[in-house]
Amino acid sequence: MSARTKARKRALDILFASDVRGDAIETTLGAEARRAAAEPAREASWLYARDIVDGVIDHRDEIDEQITTHSRDWKIDRMPAVDRALLRIGTWEILYNDDVPTAVAIDEAVELAKELSTEDSGAFVHGVLARIARSN
Repeated sequence: MSARTKARKRALDILFASDVRGDAIETTLGAEARRAAAEPAREASWLYARDIVDGVIDHRDEIDEQITTHSRDWKIDRMPAVDRALLRIGTWEILYNDDVPTAVAIDEAVELAKELSTEDSGAFVHGVLARIARSN
């Protein structure tokens, strides 16, 4: 597993935990930063995970608007928490990270959805992110 794939998983863990617990993302990110300081071997994945989470925090309104617009009759608060977090990560990578090709951002989000969410989540995440990519 590449460092970026691990970083996406770490970012997913942070966003998911924050969402489920009802904590501010910044609070969960701070706790993860303290844990990461004790794990220098995982620094590469931590740095990109932090970039992702910071990006989601910085652009949350725009990201959520894109997800809402392109999810076709799904309210963001009704989506499974894992899907919501993956869509935020994928949308941030598509819109705000020029270092990640759009196809890679979509594929990574879909693979994590297939692994960690519902049976239909992979197709759902793919559809929403593909529509976001086409519109931008």
